[in-house]
Amino acid sequence: MDVLYAMNVLVLNCGSSSIKYQLLSMSGDGKEVLAKGIVERVGLPEGFLTHKPVGKDSFKLTRAFPAHVDGINAILDALTDTQHGVLTDIHQIDAVGHRVAHGGEYFSGSVIIDGQVKANIEKCSELAPLHNPANLNGIVSMEKLLPDTPQVAVFDTSFHQTIPEKAYLYGVPYEYYQEYKIRRYGFHGTSHRFVAEKACKLADLDINNSKIVTCHMGNGVSVTAIKNGKSIDTSMGFTPLEGSVMGTRSGDIDAGIVTYLQEKKNLSPAEINNFLNKECGLSGISGVSSDMRDLWTEYEQKGNQKAKLAIDIFIYRIAKYVGAYAVAMNGLDMVVYTGGIGENDWSVRLGISEYLGFMGAKIDKAVNCNLRTDRVISVPESKIKIVLAETDEELVIATDTVNIITKNSLK
Repeated sequence: MDVLYAMNVLVLNCGSSSIKYQLLSMSGDGKEVLAKGIVERVGLPEGFLTHKPVGKDSFKLTRAFPAHVDGINAILDALTDTQHGVLTDIHQIDAVGHRVAHGGEYFSGSVIIDGQVKANIEKCSELAPLHNPANLNGIVSMEKLLPDTPQVAVFDTSFHQTIPEKAYLYGVPYEYYQEYKIRRYGFHGTSHRFVAEKACKLADLDINNSKIVTCHMGNGVSVTAIKNGKSIDTSMGFTPLEGSVMGTRSGDIDAGIVTYLQEKKNLSPAEINNFLNKECGLSGISGVSSDMRDLWTEYEQKGNQKAKLAIDIFIYRIAKYVGAYAVAMNGLDMVVYTGGIGENDWSVRLGISEYLGFMGAKIDKAVNCNLRTDRVISVPESKIKIVLAETDEELVIATDTVNIITKNSLK
């Protein structure tokens, strides 16, 4: 959708352990990134803020960011810094767009944030305990700093509204869906939509006549089947806990394990929920870290076999999803890798791709090892195209933000 009005938009994209941000100048004439960056390793003993202003030197700040609010304050300081900033005053920000993970049944699209919207986002926090609270903290923090600046929430769940009933319903009594709205919602929707469109352009495929699997791999992981431009299935479900093994989340698990552990460990529902979301995944398997970079260091420098096991499980589970979605679409034209791990870890990309060899997929190992930019990374004769596509959820969020605010002002 074309931008209808010129604005400076700050986009905050709070993940479970990171905060991506961009300040964009948005207008009908084009979209210009003024500055961007990321706060990494939120909640860990040592974190990083990498700030990249256009036309000025980048800089990196190393310090602990105990909570997301600390990272947001550091971002605003960087944007107005006399040496590295691009603004003289934070009031030059015309609008703020927020990525919000879970909209439940309350939201089918992006909305201007008001009191009721915040209340409904909070109600959905039990469905996305690692993200919605962080998203809401970002919203409240910005309200205090810029009380007169409009804010928009863009929900991860909206792209997946095209998933058919046979894919989004669970094997529980149908009235539970009717009464409690228990169903598959899916997440990372802005990322999956964006990289699918980008990858099709890179690979010269018609998105409206294609079968694609997009793999968003960061601290959170989701895999999506996109048939003819529409999401038809996705690995995350009722909450972002379902799916592949993630940084601190267990991913798919036998429901019987939940009740078994509750009995053995005398855990309350809140405690078992916290355990599965924050103490499992790569962190729980390895006993070392939720960060893939740390696991490779542990294995390559110290020979830590549990770290390697965690990596192997991560790769295996994603490959299983790709195979399952090839069946769901009755074919596969392209696999897309994106997200922090997908864009930067050539070993993970190679490992997943090798599982797909029986389908005729063949990665170009030399290109894969030496590339971190948008490009087809399969060999020309590969029956399935493999593409590395850098995601830009922030651009999607900024575009929605400007258009919604503009339309609202014209009413």
